[in-house]
Amino acid sequence: MGPPRQRTIVLLFLAAMLPILSSSVSHLLSARLAPALPLAARNPNRLLLLSLLPSSSPLRAFCPSSRATCSTAAAMADATLVADNPLLADFEFPPFDAVQPAHVRPGIRALLARLEGELEALEKGVEPAWGKLVVPLERITDRLDVVWNVVDHLKAVKDSADLRAAVEDVQPEKVKFYLRLGQSKPIYQAFNAIRNSPEWDSLSDARKRVVDGQIKDAVLGGVALEDEQREKFNQIQQELEKLTEKFSENVLDATKKFEKLITDKKELDGLPASAFGLAAQTAVSKGHENASAENGPWIITLDAPSFMAVMQHAKNRALREEVYRAYLTRASSGELDNTDIISQILKLRLEKAKLLGYKNYAEVSLARKMATVDRVQELLEKIRAASWDHAVQDMEDLKAFVKDSGSAEANDLSHWDLNFWSERLRESKYDIDEESLRPYFALPKVMDGLFSLANKLFGINVEPADGMAPVWNSDVKFYCVKDSSNTPVAYFYFDPYSRPSEKRGGAWMNVVFSRSRVLARHGSSVRLPVAHMVCNQMPPVGDKPSLMTFREVETVFHEFGHALQHMLTTQDEAFVAGISGIEWDAVELPSQFMENWCYHKETLLSIAKHYETGEVLPEEIYAKLVAAKNFRAGSFSLRQIRFASVDMELHTTYDPSGPVSVYDVDRKVAERTQVLAPLPEDRFLCGFSHIFAGGYAAGYYSYKWAEVLSADAFSAFEDAGLDNEKAIEETGRRFRDTVLALGGGKSPLEVFVSFRGREPSPEPLLRHNGLLPVAA
Repeated sequence: MGPPRQRTIVLLFLAAMLPILSSSVSHLLSARLAPALPLAARNPNRLLLLSLLPSSSPLRAFCPSSRATCSTAAAMADATLVADNPLLADFEFPPFDAVQPAHVRPGIRALLARLEGELEALEKGVEPAWGKLVVPLERITDRLDVVWNVVDHLKAVKDSADLRAAVEDVQPEKVKFYLRLGQSKPIYQAFNAIRNSPEWDSLSDARKRVVDGQIKDAVLGGVALEDEQREKFNQIQQELEKLTEKFSENVLDATKKFEKLITDKKELDGLPASAFGLAAQTAVSKGHENASAENGPWIITLDAPSFMAVMQHAKNRALREEVYRAYLTRASSGELDNTDIISQILKLRLEKAKLLGYKNYAEVSLARKMATVDRVQELLEKIRAASWDHAVQDMEDLKAFVKDSGSAEANDLSHWDLNFWSERLRESKYDIDEESLRPYFALPKVMDGLFSLANKLFGINVEPADGMAPVWNSDVKFYCVKDSSNTPVAYFYFDPYSRPSEKRGGAWMNVVFSRSRVLARHGSSVRLPVAHMVCNQMPPVGDKPSLMTFREVETVFHEFGHALQHMLTTQDEAFVAGISGIEWDAVELPSQFMENWCYHKETLLSIAKHYETGEVLPEEIYAKLVAAKNFRAGSFSLRQIRFASVDMELHTTYDPSGPVSVYDVDRKVAERTQVLAPLPEDRFLCGFSHIFAGGYAAGYYSYKWAEVLSADAFSAFEDAGLDNEKAIEETGRRFRDTVLALGGGKSPLEVFVSFRGREPSPEPLLRHNGLLPVAA
């Protein structure tokens, strides 16, 4: 998932203008010897078009050298692009279909100029009163958040060189404004005055959380720093923004760069039909017009659906090794090498922490979270210790199985063998072939079942609303969420399919609009929340719908959990509505909670219907899925502990200026978190976007922390009786009225206790994962 308030597109020469430009240039070429009238006087549109050319273009020769004339042209260009700029429109829903790279520079700059004026006015007239402080501040921050998130979202789902260049140009200006806003002493002092006023005790919990959050964010944003220290802090923030953006771009480009063309079908022996179809479809998109699933050629990529198909099913060990090594070393060499970027990021984060008076960056990160460094390390060690023996047994079982299979690989089992042989062992042990289950999990049926579950648990109806809002791709779906009285309470977009050429990998949910009383429109009492959900599953192939793996089903449930917390909030203060203002290590609670329902019999059988015959998934297969739920649970648990542990090490004790490399740290962590030692050339850190380009720096532990909360929350439904419809409905409504409704308006611990009646315990998590006896 992306951060709750992601501060997360380029030439101004639009493709749409090419025909006009060609015409204008041809006239210019034929009239080069015409009387030397000023170009603007002859045809101001031509001057505008010429000003849009890249600086390197030879056609720049036709632009007069007069600085005044060229600046007039630039001003005209900017004025034109601002006047009709969709980013500056007063939109009901973002104009995702209309925003082009050429709109980004003038749009963001015009918006920043306007907001700068509003901020100055706020500072001059600020008073420690809600209507004079929080209301105007919300209007300023929301507008920039909304518009920037439109740009940032398009960069994630519709990436292009032009978009990147535009973002790179205006990003420093955007960061500068956020720093200026966050370090405003009049605003900071006004919030402190509210905090210390006699009226403090009469404020609602939500408003108290808004005030406390703003004060803490200001301190962490450098408001208390003066002169040189503040200037240094701001330089660090600007540089970190550039570096994290570059890190993400390098990962995407390195992923896109690897393409393996295969013409001999024998090299792909073992791959399921769906993988052949995807590989052929990829080949068609790369210019092999006659490629087919049956006859090829086929292209293998590092995009998740292609990569995982090879690792789990390809009998060709050499191919598995090649693809694995390519994936493991993404963005670790050449012009896309992230090694130095990682080092710079860690140095700057440490320097930033010390400027703020902290010992390390982890302390800065955790200042806005539930946990402390000590409690994180305590939890990680408890789960690591509970998982280790199980992971060792997993490896012994796998080696024995490979040996019994008569494979020579038994004597030299390596990383590119683990997924392949684990899948064979799972098939053997539980008689389950994940690929054979795909026909039972067609995306439309899965979504219907997911929405039915939401209706049962939370009393909401999800209805298609395609055409109501612009979308960025024809595959994107738009939905309206209604309450039991058929009143709309929220909307969301769903972008399900992988598009390796333009869309980054992974799955996430992010905010489009937050629920807000202040920003209500057209006489309504509140602006409704809007979210988007993004996945990267296999697209439809031929006349087949998108047929999902069970893991992809879990992913959709996961992201919908995030969306539910954003959409079903009842908070009207935008700063703490939905996922806003929630401590980062608690935001995964609803998402991981929803995953549990994938194993609930009634829920699963309602979505698992063969896309051709309508046959419901046989109950014996359901039983096998449940039995296989904790297959290699120890190994999977250790994998997450490794990621969380190396994250904490790099942000607590590691000295980025010392002789020890980040890879040395990772190998050291792997000694206690990985049964099979990593390869010497392991460079997974170069693709670890969560901590170097996402919101999880010194926060990856949040997955495990929130997993404790989510497992304990689901155990409330187990206690009520999963077969007891009335009890499930009552518990679901209580979950909605607390975890999903309260947002950041109360502390996560208070919210959890309101739902569960007690503080959380790690025991349900260990029990659910098979790492404790059921009796515990």
